[in-house]
Amino acid sequence: MRILLRVKPGASRTAVGGRYDGATGPALVVAVTARAVDGQATKAALEAVAAAFGTRRSAVTLVRGATSRDKLVDVEGEDSDIRPRLEELLVR
Repeated sequence: MRILLRVKPGASRTAVGGRYDGATGPALVVAVTARAVDGQATKAALEAVAAAFGTRRSAVTLVRGATSRDKLVDVEGEDSDIRPRLEELLVR
């Protein structure tokens, strides 16, 4: 399943949850403590998303947005498992 993310680097703690209504549609907010330097924030965001969906890190693939706050990721798994968790995280 493809999921839009809005990454907030340099946060006081890592957290996944909330909704950001951007130009490309609603995105899941991912706050990470890592800074946006040398891909550290992107790596941390992918790890946080994997943890939030209860999957391994290798099941989350960056599709677009390596150097942007807005990212598109692919999360492997059954839509019937991922979609309810995504809906839950979007309303946090």
